[in-house]
Amino acid sequence: MTKKIYISLTFLTLATIFIVSCSNPFAPKLTDPLDASAILGDQTTVEGVYENFRYSYIFKDTSVYGRLLADDFNFVYHNYDRDLPMSWSRDEDVKSTYGLFQATSKMDLNWNEFASVIGDSLLKDLTRSFTLTITFSPSDIVKVQGTANFRLQRTSTQEVWKIRRWIDESNY
Repeated sequence: MTKKIYISLTFLTLATIFIVSCSNPFAPKLTDPLDASAILGDQTTVEGVYENFRYSYIFKDTSVYGRLLADDFNFVYHNYDRDLPMSWSRDEDVKSTYGLFQATSKMDLNWNEFASVIGDSLLKDLTRSFTLTITFSPSDIVKVQGTANFRLQRTSTQEVWKIRRWIDESNY
């Protein structure tokens, strides 16, 4: 009886080791969905700024959005009711963006072609078109096509780019 138990335990142990050590080469390991760094762009590049901006809108992530903005950030838009340009600061923009993220069930942002790129390795003025789809509910979907004029700045080429100014030219 002891020999049967020993053989059974040995078989069970070997079978367990075999099953646990198996891997399917056709089913690679998935990225941890909570590891945002695996899908965030490199913000030392201009394209990385746009990738992170898109990520922040799609995943409604105000922490990623906030890291895009310089401390002296300024958002400028046109108020058609008063026929005046209006602006607000970084804190007001983060608060407004947070409210937008909370009010929507889904957002999708796609950056299109650059209309202009002017500047050097420390300061750039960029104008780029975009398409933003905002879903408040299944029956309330807004699609915005527009243009964003960004001023990006950094103190050295090893630092990340920050958005210093955003002029919304969507309705001009």
